[in-house]
Amino acid sequence: MSLRGLLLERISQTGPLSVAQYMSDCLLHPEFGYYATRDPFGARGDFTTAPEISQMFGEVLGLSLAQAWLDQDRPDPFTLAELGPGRGTLMADLLRATAGVPGFHAAAQVMLVEASPTLRQMQAERLASADPHWTDNVDTLPQAPLFLIANEFFDALPIRQFIRETSGWRERLIGAQGEALAFGLGADAPQPGLAHRLEDTEPGDLVEICDAARPVITGIAARIAAHGGAALLVDYGDWHSLGNTLQAVRHHQKTDPLAEPGQADLTAHVDFEALAQIAQQAGCAHTRLTPQGVFLERLGITERAQNLAKPLSGSELQSLISAHRRLTHPGEMGNLFKVLGLYPATANPPPGLEA
Repeated sequence: MSLRGLLLERISQTGPLSVAQYMSDCLLHPEFGYYATRDPFGARGDFTTAPEISQMFGEVLGLSLAQAWLDQDRPDPFTLAELGPGRGTLMADLLRATAGVPGFHAAAQVMLVEASPTLRQMQAERLASADPHWTDNVDTLPQAPLFLIANEFFDALPIRQFIRETSGWRERLIGAQGEALAFGLGADAPQPGLAHRLEDTEPGDLVEICDAARPVITGIAARIAAHGGAALLVDYGDWHSLGNTLQAVRHHQKTDPLAEPGQADLTAHVDFEALAQIAQQAGCAHTRLTPQGVFLERLGITERAQNLAKPLSGSELQSLISAHRRLTHPGEMGNLFKVLGLYPATANPPPGLEA
C-alpha cells in the first residue's frame, strides 16, 4: 500500500481532505511521510536550506541571540532551542560561533523540537558534545528564559485554503478523480476566523491560514514574555497572505503537489502578520519584518565572509562568494526570505532587527 492508496481509501470512506490534512499525512505519516523516512537536505536530497549553504548563516544568527542574552543580563539557566533543526547544522554553527561568549554555553540547555526519528539521529551525532534534549512540541519546553531559532519551520506547517465568495468562503479540498487526487471546493459557508479578510479581498481571491502555527507561537511568546529571551523566525513569505502559495519540491525542482504524496516536500509561504498578532496576544513584542539579506548584512556577514576568504583561492573562494551572494542578494534568498524577531516588551529587539 502506498500513501496515495491510503489517502484514496480514506476519501472514499469519509470524504475529501482539507489541504492541512493532506499536508500532515504527506509530511509526517509514520510509515510514508516525507520527513519521517528520509534526509531531505543537500544535493542528494530535494532542497538546500541556508545553514547548508554556508556556516556564516548559523554563526551570525547565533551571535545575535548571544548578544540578546547579554543585553538581558545573562539569565542562567536558559533554554537554547531550535524548531525543525534538520541535520543539526545551524545549531552546530551557532554553538561554535558563541563558544567565546563568557557563560553562554554553561547557562544554556540545548533543546531541539523535532518530530522525525531519522533527523533526530543525525542531530544526535552532530551535536553530541552539546548534550541536546529533544521534544515533539513547544509546549514541553521548560518554563525558563527562551532563546530560539526557527529557520524554514513555519513554511512546512499544514495550511487550509479558502476561496472568497461574495459574503463567505469555500474551502479548497482534495478528493478523488478515478485513481488520482484532485482539488475541489467545499460548500459556501461563513468562516468567523476570516471575517477580517472580507475587507481586503475580492470574490475569487484565495487566502491561506495556518491553524497549526497558533499553539507554536503562543508557546514561544508566552515563555519570552514571562521569563525573557528572544526568537528569530526566518522563513519565506511576507507580511500578509494572499493567493495560492502551496508548492511541492522534489530533487530541487517544483512538482505537482498532488502527484506523489509523501515523495516531495510540501510548503507554503508564511503569513508573518498572523504570527506577529499571535505573539502580541501572548504579551510578547515583535520586530519589524526584515528581509534576510538586510538582517545578515546588519550582523556583519560580509565582514565574516571577507575573513573566511583570506586563505582561500580558486574554487573554494568562488564557492564562498557564491554562498554569500545566495544568502544576501535581493535576487536570491535576500528578499524572498524574511526575519521576524520576538522579544520581551521591556527589552531591546534582537540585534539585526528593529522595533
